Amino acid sequence: MLPGTNEWLGQVVEDIVDPGTPIVDPHHHLWPDGGRTAYGLDDLVADTGSGHHIVATVFVECRAAARPDGPDHLRPVGETEFVAASADRLTAEHPGAPPIAGIVANADLTLPDDALAEVLDAHAAAAGGRFVGIRDALCRALEPEALTIAGRYAEDKYLDPAFRAGVAELGRRGLTYDSWHYHHQNPEMLALARAVPGTTMVLDHFGTPLGVGMYADRRDEIFREWAVGVTELASCPNVVAKLGGLAMPDNGFGWHERDRPPTSDEFVAAQARYFHHTIEAFGPERCMFESNFPVDRFSLSYPVLWNGLKKIAARYTADERAAMFEGTARRIYGL
Repeated sequence: MLPGTNEWLGQVVEDIVDPGTPIVDPHHHLWPDGGRTAYGLDDLVADTGSGHHIVATVFVECRAAARPDGPDHLRPVGETEFVAASADRLTAEHPGAPPIAGIVANADLTLPDDALAEVLDAHAAAAGGRFVGIRDALCRALEPEALTIAGRYAEDKYLDPAFRAGVAELGRRGLTYDSWHYHHQNPEMLALARAVPGTTMVLDHFGTPLGVGMYADRRDEIFREWAVGVTELASCPNVVAKLGGLAMPDNGFGWHERDRPPTSDEFVAAQARYFHHTIEAFGPERCMFESNFPVDRFSLSYPVLWNGLKKIAARYTADERAAMFEGTARRIYGL
């Protein structure tokens, strides 16, 4: 059985923990038929309908459906057109399913002012009221050959005056900036957040603490380095954190290499310290749980993941849990 398949994931079935808890899933992807990853609207509906009370979701760019032609800077708008059409179809064909309420799109934030304005306006026009932000990632792998998903963005991009101007423009428009990067780049996001304090920035996937290649078998050492970076980022009031995305193969937990996926208790035992450190640093009002599906689906199923997240959240108050499962996402993305 291949990891991530329904057959493999179906080996671990659990009762749903706290099934009435409302959840906004603020980070998932979609790919059209024939895309590089098999995850379409039916897959999303199956996952969000698998037992937990998902009330809305946010799509985050993944280079899924660029326009095949036309000006280069406008090609990412094709993805927004694809997702908006998928969201409309979701509402029409699955009226009880949680809506795709927000779209975090892609744009080259180093574009000149007029070109950037054109692409942001085009995203807004295409999204049908769902356009909430941009992810133009910082991730640049030091050892790309060791990673399953190797970021290859420009080196020292965070220092580029044009890039910083683009991030600032997002803030002026009331849009967010999402960053995906690796743990050793947390200082880069810190510098960016301090340089552009008027833009709300979202730390995706805890800053992706790596656990493969040169980082294999160094988990405690990497955790200590990562924890310092997260605490520093939390000192910037314009930064919020997504809690999740640690079940990617590059995090090094190795679940995708096993004969069967982990239980929610195994997930909690392995990862809870990342969650609790980040919640302590940022506070629940600046944290939101995420699925990062289907990428984390290579390690565990949607219902097992959210069971684990609810077990991690159990030590917090009702108001704190409500913020992390729904309230922060609604506020930050304006849902």
